[in-house]
Amino acid sequence: MIQERKLIVPEEYSGERLDKIVSRLVPEISRSQLKKSLKIIQVNGKKTKLSRCVARGDEIFLSWEEQTVSALVPEDIPLEIVYEDKNVVVINKPSGLVTHPAAGNWTGTLANGLLFHLNRQQDGKENLQAGSSLAEEPGFRTGIVHRLDKETSGLIITAKNFESEKYLQEQFFHRRVQKEYIAILKGVPRPLYGAVKNFLIRDPRNRKRFSWIDEPGKGKFSHTVYRVTAVYGNYSLVVLKLKTGRTHQIRVHMKSLGCPILGDNLYGKPDSEFPGEKLMLCSRLLGIRLPGKVEFSRFKIPVPVRFKRVIKKLREMYPRDRGKINWKDIES
Repeated sequence: MIQERKLIVPEEYSGERLDKIVSRLVPEISRSQLKKSLKIIQVNGKKTKLSRCVARGDEIFLSWEEQTVSALVPEDIPLEIVYEDKNVVVINKPSGLVTHPAAGNWTGTLANGLLFHLNRQQDGKENLQAGSSLAEEPGFRTGIVHRLDKETSGLIITAKNFESEKYLQEQFFHRRVQKEYIAILKGVPRPLYGAVKNFLIRDPRNRKRFSWIDEPGKGKFSHTVYRVTAVYGNYSLVVLKLKTGRTHQIRVHMKSLGCPILGDNLYGKPDSEFPGEKLMLCSRLLGIRLPGKVEFSRFKIPVPVRFKRVIKKLREMYPRDRGKINWKDIES
């Protein structure tokens, strides 16, 4: 199936290679897939090569042959659906669930569970689709337009038809989406309220990790605003707002402050007090304008049980700090 996309180069991508920009702005196709399946690539109406560097405001048009995802099998995976209409599904993804199938995780993913959910609607004649249904297409991708790391829990939005998928992609592309996270850190950021701005690059010593530099032009610009809402000894609870959405952005930014996220063994070390805890990071609030809606929609989930469990232990470990937590900030 032929896919097409039109993009306008944002300022922070000015000067970068075309193939790198496309792989970032069109997450459903990797750079290797792009090289294999590309049909047309144009910048400002003229054919060009993927190695070309582009400038702010350049108009990109690309067309590619989408690879059929025949291996995507519907699986009856329990999904906590926060909101659903004829165009979208908003899901509270649990920690430990992979978003997309990939090497080592071809089954048991959010995409598998979502396919089962949509197929069940169609089989039961409960099809809520408006326009062509993603679930009926041979290149079905489940309309997932952004992702969360495996161990990150929280809100993720998916499209139920191609029209809605393109609409949501535009919202993310133009940064019209509000994203707020909560995290428990090993350490206390100073100052207690601030912002982290730097450039993320792949760690040359470990390709699974990212690192940061302050020099423009050699990485992806990233911006996170944080606010500490509670301090327990050398641990803290923070609320974070993403101004950009880079891979591992929050994890790297907290590491850069000397306060890695509790349970993050990639950017920090195992904690002797909480040896079994996974990454204490949750996408708690998602604000976005939905297809067919005039109003801006905001979705917010309760503080996860795993967070409350850790906070309860921290309050027992540091009783003098009890009461410093501002629950209005995280429970409202």
